[in-house]
Amino acid sequence: MMDVIDIHLGRRLRRRRRILGLTQQQLASACGVRFQQIQKYECAANRMSAARLWQLAEVLEVPVSYFYEGIALNAAAEEREPDRPEPVAGKETKALIRAFYSLSERPRQRLLELAKTLNENEAKPIGHAFP
Repeated sequence: MMDVIDIHLGRRLRRRRRILGLTQQQLASACGVRFQQIQKYECAANRMSAARLWQLAEVLEVPVSYFYEGIALNAAAEEREPDRPEPVAGKETKALIRAFYSLSERPRQRLLELAKTLNENEAKPIGHAFP
């Protein structure tokens, strides 16, 4: 029997792999396993060990906690709707993320700071732009 947590972890794995534009084969090669193993993780046929989660997090450039984000909400929804598909990021979002990760570290940090600044400016009321 597939566990709700295993399903959630598999979906998060698939989502991150797709966002980075990796095939199952590419991810499997980076982890030293066959692509069928990645398939089994993604569909929750096989459980991921703590060591494997750590390795996948390293390859996918996310903290291990990434795989568990939203688990409480997802677990409750899974009980009500077991076949509910996870929303897929739009083409624009995927393109932005790929472009972001193609940058070297310094430009990535600068772009992140710019996005934060733009978000802060967006939150301020227009009438209070000047003292």
